[in-house]
Amino acid sequence: MSQAVIGENSQVIFHFSIKLEDGSAADSTKVHNKPAKLTMGDGSLTANFEKCLLGLTAGESKTFELEPEDAFGQPNPDNIYYVDRSKFGPETPAQVGAIIAFTQPDGTELPGLVREVQGESVTIDFNHPLSGQRLTFEVDIIEVEG
Repeated sequence: MSQAVIGENSQVIFHFSIKLEDGSAADSTKVHNKPAKLTMGDGSLTANFEKCLLGLTAGESKTFELEPEDAFGQPNPDNIYYVDRSKFGPETPAQVGAIIAFTQPDGTELPGLVREVQGESVTIDFNHPLSGQRLTFEVDIIEVEG
């Protein structure tokens, strides 16, 4: 039986690790042994990320580098908000570096990073924490369908 090759509409199960430019690990599905599942072309990954997967088969591994625009994008200044310090309590103190989940009007939660605390104003950054960074991805393809 020939192995399925990743194509335009393949379903792919794979492990990935993301490394920052300094070589430190930012994320890895191997930590909890929960591989990612992807349907090619569904928009969950950028086109350039998907291009790096095309042609791979189960059992293959590949390492590639992506510029910020091809990974998590550049930070968007519209995603920086200033929140009144009174909105924070003992469970969620306004501390620089803290990641706090904010409930959106539609009920979904959006994580924000506390960038700055000045007086009664707290600066929250809702950009993806890896936006603006050149990243190295290591993928291990586990299964390919279609």
